[in-house]
Amino acid sequence: MKIQAGQVAVVTGAASGIGRALAQALAARGVKLALADWNEAGLAETAQLLQVPVITRKLDVADRADFEAFAAEVQAAHGQVDFVFNNAGVALLQRVQDMTYVDLNWLMNINFWGVVHGTHVFLPAMLARNSGVIVNLSSLYGLMAWPANSAYSAAKFAVRGYTEAMRHDLHRTGVRAVSVHPGGIQTSIVRNARFTSDDLGRIDRRKLERDFDKFAMTSADQAAAIILNGVERGRDRIVVGKDAQVLSLLTRLFPEKYFNVIRALQRFAR
Repeated sequence: MKIQAGQVAVVTGAASGIGRALAQALAARGVKLALADWNEAGLAETAQLLQVPVITRKLDVADRADFEAFAAEVQAAHGQVDFVFNNAGVALLQRVQDMTYVDLNWLMNINFWGVVHGTHVFLPAMLARNSGVIVNLSSLYGLMAWPANSAYSAAKFAVRGYTEAMRHDLHRTGVRAVSVHPGGIQTSIVRNARFTSDDLGRIDRRKLERDFDKFAMTSADQAAAIILNGVERGRDRIVVGKDAQVLSLLTRLFPEKYFNVIRALQRFAR
């Protein structure tokens, strides 16, 4: 589906990172926007960067009623939705043995249920028009697991499975479902993550942030360009970044042995 002026796109998590970059790239093509984020200040900053019709809303993606109200606002303002980018997400760096249900529920409600809510509130109108694309942000960690990321991987694997099953369900409807799997993207997700402690297997938070900055190979703008290009080319799964491409290939070739490679990478990082 070609992305062009006059269409309407919804982007969650639009206050920064990939969400902001998607909003800017879509606006550059003349797409009208409906942007949402929990961070009102960042959301306002994003909106100020755009030269297209845009509505914004402080949104808790974990709250279905809040999402339903947002969908009604979008319909009233723009009359239709052509693209939904369920991008909002958070990170939780905790080992399983340290994890609390409070933190686990917090992450799952945002990273998984936020995607479900964002799909269900806009899908009926898309089906009625027999047109649209729903783009769900999973992760490289939705293709492989990583230490101290059990909750994050669980949510991102769930997003992947949910989206791929939806692709079957939407066959021949005119509505497409796309899963996106970014690798290391230069955003603030690690800095904003919840941590159990300064330990994480003897890796402290500041070092983990430095390591992420060192290994994050792709800018948010590059990620947005790859995502939109993949959407236009009709890709069902979009893997973002050379690191994600290499590591996802590794998991396909060595579905059990890749754990040893990850442990070796961790030792090298230290």
